[in-house]
Amino acid sequence: MSKVGVPGVSLAVIPALAIIFGGKPSTGVLLPMLMLADLFGVTYYHRHAEWKSLFRMLPWAFAGLLLGVWIGDIVSENWFKNIIAILVFLSLGLMLRKKKESLNYSRMWWFAPFLGILGGFATMMGNVAGPVFAIYLLAMDLPKSRFIGTTAWFFLIINFAKFPLQMFIWKNIGIESLILNLWLLPAIAIGAFMGIQLVKRISEQTYRTFVILITALSAFLLLI
Repeated sequence: MSKVGVPGVSLAVIPALAIIFGGKPSTGVLLPMLMLADLFGVTYYHRHAEWKSLFRMLPWAFAGLLLGVWIGDIVSENWFKNIIAILVFLSLGLMLRKKKESLNYSRMWWFAPFLGILGGFATMMGNVAGPVFAIYLLAMDLPKSRFIGTTAWFFLIINFAKFPLQMFIWKNIGIESLILNLWLLPAIAIGAFMGIQLVKRISEQTYRTFVILITALSAFLLLI
């Protein structure tokens, strides 16, 4: 559901998988599931991407990925999830204080680099970049379809880039976890269908408000 326009809901899965499999192993179980879901999202919304906004953030996101790979082996995952949640709250605060004319964060030079590095780091450490990227796109005032389409392409590119890093450097993706992911493919497809139907029934303004609220809730879930 999260990959076709219901942002943040997948964060409920993260603590559950961490309890079952452990911290770092759980990210290896979740990543292929997200990649499969990314394919559903891009297939349905592939024509609606805002490529200018996407390319502005991608290089910084890759830098954040590399930072996450390096730090992932030397720092507690739980400690970094708390830091990520705090930074998401700070970013959300910037968005809520944004004035129509006086404060346009999307045009400030540091906005894309800051959120790009934070998002890349967050997705590498715990697959939790959804709230960060949502804040970035909310600042662009994109229509609902472009918001979802740009998000779908961003995470397809980022997650497929993460796969070899986790398989060969962190070594938390193996044959057993991939078989489990294939067994879950029907559930992922059902979730994608449910998400598409839900998004169709939400207005533009309601959707924007929903994204802000679910982003704040998602960051809170990371803290607890």
